Amino acid sequence: MSRTRLTRLRLTDFRSYHHADIRAGDGPVVLVGPNGAGKTNLLEAISLLAPGRGLRRASLDQFAARGPEGTQAAGWAVSAVVEGAYGEVTLGTGLEADAGEARSRRCRIDGEPVGSAAAFADHVRVVWLTPDMDGLFTGPPSERRRFLDRLVLAVDAEHGARVNALERALRSRNRLLEEPSTDPRYLDAVEHELAALAVAVAAARLETVRRLAANIAQSRDDTSLFPWASVALEGEVERALAREPATVVEDQYRLALRASRPRDRAAGRTLEGPHLTDLLVGHGPKAIPAAQGSTGEQKALLIGLALAHARLVGEMAGMAPVMLLDDVVAYLDPARRAALFEALEALGSQVWMTGADPSAFVALGARAERFEVRPGQVLSSGAAS
Repeated sequence: MSRTRLTRLRLTDFRSYHHADIRAGDGPVVLVGPNGAGKTNLLEAISLLAPGRGLRRASLDQFAARGPEGTQAAGWAVSAVVEGAYGEVTLGTGLEADAGEARSRRCRIDGEPVGSAAAFADHVRVVWLTPDMDGLFTGPPSERRRFLDRLVLAVDAEHGARVNALERALRSRNRLLEEPSTDPRYLDAVEHELAALAVAVAAARLETVRRLAANIAQSRDDTSLFPWASVALEGEVERALAREPATVVEDQYRLALRASRPRDRAAGRTLEGPHLTDLLVGHGPKAIPAAQGSTGEQKALLIGLALAHARLVGEMAGMAPVMLLDDVVAYLDPARRAALFEALEALGSQVWMTGADPSAFVALGARAERFEVRPGQVLSSGAAS
């Protein structure tokens, strides 16, 4: 398994940075500064090297920096020099200021245009953990579904396109059902596409969860400070795929959609399918649902799940992912902090971490490269970058 690392990160008119240029070494990267200084913005920039909308799921215009008068920059750019299995490459993405009405996100590898950030997957994989995920186990199924799709996307760069296509097909079907008199042939065509997409999305999720469960079982340690998790999917299509070939499930779901038209028309939405799937997570050592654990147990379980996912990404992609940990260590006791740093080192991943308290990273010693983050600035060794 190859090691991937970002050696340089450059931002132009991105969030709170009009210009930033960070050069990183081999060890963990620690970003320290007060709340609101812009630490998460740096991690968000790196997260855009992965397919999707980044760790905040922001719109393109939200990334553009604002001036002192509140005026917003017309464009923005993120550039990263990455060292990995294919040597050194420069990955870039952004919104061009002079793009006119065609304001779509652009992606480049060594200056050459590529279709999307999915093309970056040959050079880098990125996974992250943020404070927004702390309520994952007690929140609505939609949050766990989004988390699940991020897990899949880290190992299958095309998964996001399939999920988006599935959502468009669902909206098309729902609109047709709202119409008082719809030609059944139109519904047949939409449901044919919807069934194919639903099975493709469900199959990708199911395969990732199976592999993740196997990885967790292989590295299971009941004494770990980050308990192992049991993971499973709850959904009709997924259950069917566990028993039947994909072609059979696709036909069955298409027939189910046709039969449920009156019910779905009355409900105003499609009531069955992978858009309603839930990720079931349990506290392995205690054999209880994750939601029943204490706040501390849920935090530790989430970290353990993130570590297992990073291992899986490394195994499947053949490269250790870059890990982004936003304010993760702040509420860990010293023993858990030390255990986390040890686990991260064993992964072989380059890790970028944020925190407000420098003392939280003391256990890293000289292995870490530290940067002080101030509004609009990143300082290293006393020099602004």
